[in-house]
Amino acid sequence: MHFDDRLATVLRHRASGERSARTQFRQLLDLLGHRRQGRDENLMAAAWIRLAALGEALPAAERAAMLREPGQRFRNPELALHLAEDEPEVASAALSVAQLTVEDWEAVIPRLPIRARGFLRLRRDLPMQTQDLLERLGIRDRGLPRPDGDAAAPAVDRETATPPVGPPARPVPANDLADDEVAAPLQAADDSAIGALVKRIEAFRKHRAAHPGQRDDDPMLPLGERGEGGVVRIEGFAFSTDAQGRIEWAEPRVAPMVVGALLQPAAGDAYRQQPIASHRTQLDGAPAIAGDWVIDAAPRFGELGGQFIGYAGRFRRPPLASENLGAPDRASDRMRQLLHELKTPVNAIQGFAEVIQQQLFGPTPHEYRALAATIAGDAARILAGFDELDRLARLESGALVPETGDADWAGVVCQLADQLGEVLRPRGARLVVLGSTEPTQVPLSTHDAEILGWRLLATLTGATAAGEEIALTLDHASGPVRLVAALPASLAQADDIFAVDTRAGGGAVSAGMFGAGFALRLARAEAKALGGDLVRDAGSLVLTLPRLTASNRDPSPREADVAHG
Repeated sequence: MHFDDRLATVLRHRASGERSARTQFRQLLDLLGHRRQGRDENLMAAAWIRLAALGEALPAAERAAMLREPGQRFRNPELALHLAEDEPEVASAALSVAQLTVEDWEAVIPRLPIRARGFLRLRRDLPMQTQDLLERLGIRDRGLPRPDGDAAAPAVDRETATPPVGPPARPVPANDLADDEVAAPLQAADDSAIGALVKRIEAFRKHRAAHPGQRDDDPMLPLGERGEGGVVRIEGFAFSTDAQGRIEWAEPRVAPMVVGALLQPAAGDAYRQQPIASHRTQLDGAPAIAGDWVIDAAPRFGELGGQFIGYAGRFRRPPLASENLGAPDRASDRMRQLLHELKTPVNAIQGFAEVIQQQLFGPTPHEYRALAATIAGDAARILAGFDELDRLARLESGALVPETGDADWAGVVCQLADQLGEVLRPRGARLVVLGSTEPTQVPLSTHDAEILGWRLLATLTGATAAGEEIALTLDHASGPVRLVAALPASLAQADDIFAVDTRAGGGAVSAGMFGAGFALRLARAEAKALGGDLVRDAGSLVLTLPRLTASNRDPSPREADVAHG
């Protein structure tokens, strides 16, 4: 068994000069171009980051030339997607040498930029299934229709807008003809080409006049979807502006339509170099980008002097208003959109911190590694908090229903009470389980039941002071399953225990980063999604869950087979 450490060896060396940068770029193209499984994910992440950094350091023409070198081939669809986002000459070169399977092409092509898909049109060696997929996505020549009865007329090339003239049956050397004879065939060819083009333009006009609403040649969205009226409607894009608020960069697919546009009102006048959050505006221009937008952006400042140099952010479409969509649902939708936007930079921060902490780019001083580890941990906590916010928004809007099952609720409570009791013991406090501890099933998966139990009991544990005793009473003799938990003194004095500003006592155990009020509100939302509830009754919390009975329990496969005979 041999261990392939070539990628780690390449990353261990720094590309300090232009020549070494070119060499390392070639090496990474070769190593990442082969589709191998089982590689270290952190090492692969570092390789992609290094490839992107080298791409910024090397001119596009040089990178394209490397890709077009004789024998250059790659079979990794991830590399095809990565290079397709680069400059046109790099993307064209990469897609001309990519050797992917039919399955890989089917996964990659819908994710390619429209411009990059167009480069594939020039290849003649693609599998038939791949060519069919390109046709379904609208990547085909936009030739003019042939005139009626002219089935054999030559196609008009979209690039040159002139119909190619077929080769003569036998090439005629020019030196075998007199000057007037040479001019005659050329004139005949020109007349034929011009006449064919005029006929096709006239046929195109007649067809458009007879079918004013038809756009069969419009590009199709991935999976065959079209925008309204045949127009592809762009839902969001990243951008940056100069100091005057004029867009100077945007994602390649929208750059021709928005670069040069001025934010309304101008960033320098209205925003005063402050962050822009959910600012509504409108864009005029191409149908794909026209209409209402919401802007979120942050100011940028130069490294030298700290002067304001513009904004960087994202345009996104506002949520669709509907008479059947209430205010809470719209707020939930906006919250989820915001969380989606926030997760991207936090994920990036966490990834870079782990790269530094694990010294993937080379030796790093210990103090920087320790700092990077702290940043990675903080990023993980922030992402966990984002997940909790997203879960609450989805539960309260009805977009999420907990996974059903047959969890033993009494067993979950007793197990968590024992675990958390070990935390409370050094402080002379404890959790006491009272009532019946006989197995009691609730319509919830064991995993989700443990999460709900932890969220509730960990919040109480974190608020429990030294010497306190918290009674947990299980009541499931008849009707719904109930858990009555006495409130610790620090929570009992809160007016609204579910308020976001309600904090626990700061113990060693916590149910989340947003405090006791948020954790209890999330537990209440989870209970309500099952048909139960979590309410405060004087000095206690009362959790109610529906009991799993024969009437509301899904039959097991064996029971289903018996029932069907």
